[in-house]
Amino acid sequence: MADHSPVPNAVAEILGDAPCLSVQDLAQACRMQVGWVTERLSAGLLQGELQAGHWRCSGAAIVRARRLAQFETAFDADPELAALTTDLIEEVAQLRQQLRRLQARLGSLN
Repeated sequence: MADHSPVPNAVAEILGDAPCLSVQDLAQACRMQVGWVTERLSAGLLQGELQAGHWRCSGAAIVRARRLAQFETAFDADPELAALTTDLIEEVAQLRQQLRRLQARLGSLN
């Protein structure tokens, strides 16, 4: 179950890897409560940095948080199961990207 919306991915690309989002920003972006985001950050299911007692997240956290929320709400999935499923989706996406790059390099050699 992939998130086909280009908006979260575009936002993540614009914001980059710098931790610029607050917990409130992330909660609003994935339409969940602040406590939900904080619990997942504390459990390591979402990546963030604790700065001066406040969590800060990168734009990439939006895509992951929305996937977690989607699995948890749509399938009543346990947070850890939702995170594992999200990990697998992210890994498949990385492998496909590597395969496309390799195919492009091999194609340019011919």
